[in-house]
Order: sequence, then C-alpha cells, then structure tokens
Amino acid sequence: MTPSLTQALGLFFQAHPWHGVSPGEKSPDIVTSYIEMVPTDAVKYEVDKATGILKLDRPQRYSNQPPCLYGFIPRTLCDTRVGEHCGQRLGRTGISGDGDPIDICVLTEKPIQHGAVLVEALPIGGFRMIDGNQADDKIIAVLKGDSVYGGWRDIKDVPQPLIDRLRHYFLTYKAMPDAPTPPVEIAETYDAAEAKVTITKSIEDYRAKYGQLTDLFAPSR
Repeated sequence: MTPSLTQALGLFFQAHPWHGVSPGEKSPDIVTSYIEMVPTDAVKYEVDKATGILKLDRPQRYSNQPPCLYGFIPRTLCDTRVGEHCGQRLGRTGISGDGDPIDICVLTEKPIQHGAVLVEALPIGGFRMIDGNQADDKIIAVLKGDSVYGGWRDIKDVPQPLIDRLRHYFLTYKAMPDAPTPPVEIAETYDAAEAKVTITKSIEDYRAKYGQLTDLFAPSR
C-alpha cells in the first residue's frame, strides 16, 4: 500500500483519535491534542479505545467540573518509560504507567462548547500524578495563539489560584459518594522542560508498543 493510498483512505474514513492522528511535526514543543471534555461538562467523557468514539464514562457525582479543556496527546502512551522516569524523579520503585495516552489540560479564554475536537497546544508544565502506584501525568498547556494565555511559556507564568484549581479537580474528580477516596496524589508540579521530556518518553512508549504507523503499510519482504 503506497503512502498516497493511505492518505486517500483518510478522505473516506475518520481517523482513530489515538492511533490515527499525529502528535504534531513540532512535538513536544507544539502538540496536537484531542479534547474529550470542556469546562461545561457535568459528566466525564473519554474515548473508547477500541472504536475511537467518544463515550460517556461516568456522571460526575459531585459539583466538580474540568476547569479547562481536557484530553490527550495522540500516539502517546503512559507505559514503561514514563513509569520509570516518574520513579526516578520521585526516588520510588515499582511505579508503572497506567496504559493510557498521556493526558493534557489546555488553557484558553475561548468558550469552546464541546469535545471531540483537535487543537494545537504549547506545553508549559505538568503534574506528576500517581494513581494507585501508576504514573498518570497531566500535561498543562496553553492553546496556540490564545490572546490571553498564549504568551505563557512555563508553569511559573500561571497564577497560583489557577494551579490550585487544577490540582483540586484532579485530586477529587474520581471521588464517589459513600466510597473510599481513591489513592491519588500529585507528587510534583513540573516546568515546561520536564513536560517536554515526559511527552517525548510517552511517544517512545507508544512506538515501542505499537510501532510507527507507516510500518503497517511497509511492503512485505
């Protein structure tokens, strides 16, 4: 199958948002991000891994809603390299990746009304989040060209109240009434340079498990 034919297939079939979309030619400096949730969502949406269709995962039982655009970076995977890097940074052992694409929060002043959209974002930092001894990093980014937040280049540019709001959301969004609080912690808040290292490792994890997309169409020998 030639590259031109693979491109032609894209005219007839919608790409899987995890496997069929590039993280961007300029990643990790500028990353393509698939948005699953927006701040007005009162239920949690996430992509169904098998079909690529956005599905309702669960209602939000409490009044917490995502304070920004929230989704993931295509063709990334939080796996061995991300888990080992997390453990090295924190001086811990036994931390693995959670097996999902790496999550991203995209800050913008624009009122984007729904998910299932692609945006370009500039990573400026992140949270080293641990969920049940699994690395579950949350990259923090700004929407490319945003008139209010687009000039931010590092986590130190973000006002502390906004950082606190993001932290509170991720520490409570899995809480359920009459159930034990999930063992979630944010062990580190890191800068833009470390966010790019983490993204790079997640891209390497993806390629180690799934290979390059072009490998699927390489002629047999």
